[in-house]
Amino acid sequence: MKTISVAHSPDADDIFMYYAIKFGWVTPKDAVFQNIADDIETLNQATLKGEYDICAISFALYPFVKEDYALLKTAVSFGNGYGPKLIKKKGSKLKRNFKVALSGEFTTNALLFKIAYPDARITYMNFLEIEDAVLNGDVDAGVLIHESILTYNEALEVEKEIWDIWQELAGTELPLPLGGMCLRRSLPLHAAIDYEQTLIKAVKVANSNKHLLSKMLIDQGLIRVDAPTLDKYLDLYANDDSIELSELQYDALDKLYELGYKHGFYETLIKSRDFLIPTQYEEFRAQ
Repeated sequence: MKTISVAHSPDADDIFMYYAIKFGWVTPKDAVFQNIADDIETLNQATLKGEYDICAISFALYPFVKEDYALLKTAVSFGNGYGPKLIKKKGSKLKRNFKVALSGEFTTNALLFKIAYPDARITYMNFLEIEDAVLNGDVDAGVLIHESILTYNEALEVEKEIWDIWQELAGTELPLPLGGMCLRRSLPLHAAIDYEQTLIKAVKVANSNKHLLSKMLIDQGLIRVDAPTLDKYLDLYANDDSIELSELQYDALDKLYELGYKHGFYETLIKSRDFLIPTQYEEFRAQ
């Protein structure tokens, strides 16, 4: 059977949404999924190079890879009243050109941050290193992502929520697009449809068996947080809204791409619905 590379980040929501496949609860037809875990910016860069068949990405990256990858409508993470946090040492004041650590050039939080703080001096580092960089004074501030938004040091405080930046820029209350998945366009269409359906089912099964799967992930040491933090984090980023993109989420993606285009980060303006796998193909085949 064909081996399909599926790359995801090592943070709790990505692992949770994929591991129904890893544990054998859900399997694709006529293929074996081989999973790779790496930090999100490494995956963004790998997608630019076309390294994986299916890959988790920051939504902000997608316009740069749209010709080679289709946007999947499952395993998505959005913020709704929450999201990454711009943090600093308690009591400190940030200058106009403050030095900040971001988790990657192509992350969604980086796009929104650059629009909101055009004069900031940016350095990029692994998201696991950002908190210590702020505490050690290597940078004035940093944007925390993933589980770090729940567990950061008490010597730090939030300067600004990326959610608030998003709401100000969007001008309307839409969920904050953070991460999703994409699939290589060179894969046969019938196979691509099956792979997407497999991933949709995996997220649905994981969500329906949250307590069992969470316990298995903790018992096998596959995640970095304790059980209460995992439950809280999954409630935020791996839930009913992660199974399939909704119309509201499509609108949010379109607003993100509109903002990126308006501020000169994208060469063309795209609409997210135009870049999905055309699943109607299967209906035509059946006729």
